[in-house]
Amino acid sequence: MDGDHCADYDPFADVYARHWNHFPDRIRPVLESEVLRLLQPGDRILDLCCGTGELAGQLTEAGFQVTGVDHSKEMLAHARKRAPGARFLWADARSFEVEQPHHAIISTFDSLNHILDPSELEQVFNQVRQALAPGGIFHFDLNMHEGYLERWKGGFHITEEDLVCVMEARYDPARRLACNDFTLFTPEVPGWRRRDFTLTQRCYSKEEVLLMLSSAGFRDIHAKSSGEVGFDSCGRMFFSCRK
Repeated sequence: MDGDHCADYDPFADVYARHWNHFPDRIRPVLESEVLRLLQPGDRILDLCCGTGELAGQLTEAGFQVTGVDHSKEMLAHARKRAPGARFLWADARSFEVEQPHHAIISTFDSLNHILDPSELEQVFNQVRQALAPGGIFHFDLNMHEGYLERWKGGFHITEEDLVCVMEARYDPARRLACNDFTLFTPEVPGWRRRDFTLTQRCYSKEEVLLMLSSAGFRDIHAKSSGEVGFDSCGRMFFSCRK
């Protein structure tokens, strides 16, 4: 991910840890059926764009050796507290390196939609393939066009004693870009500090992602919709492949 985007997640980390930590529970049944049942206890799993570490903690408790990779230092600070049994690396998804090959690499919660340039998403896929053991599994989910149309509109706010967060979502189908515009207010002597930032995602088509994976050298490539894997919201695609 580009440096500006990753920097935006630093001020967002505390809010994310409080209010966006539910996705691992929702995605866990999909991971069980698509990835985890194919692994053995003690296998190495890399959680790419691991965020605040909720999923890394669950996988560690399930008996896997887990490495989390993220490019936000503040998100990783939360992750190290939530998953003390995992190992965490501060690294870019386009250029990360690991010492040992992993049996599976996963990336959840549409993290890879934040890669805005298709050539850079290809870089991510190449890095993932290098980090996998022979036959290793790569599994990730992406927001798709239908999901952006359905969910990326309007806004909401969070008001707490030590936090005000206002978010407005918008999607431009012509440019294939979706944005969440945030305004955060947090206490800071002598008053409150305001921070404004935008988190942007790119909408990729199923066909172009499949082509990228094939070009990167993956095999046994599959793409399943939310309905096909029993996920609880529409407009998300789940991709699986092997090295």
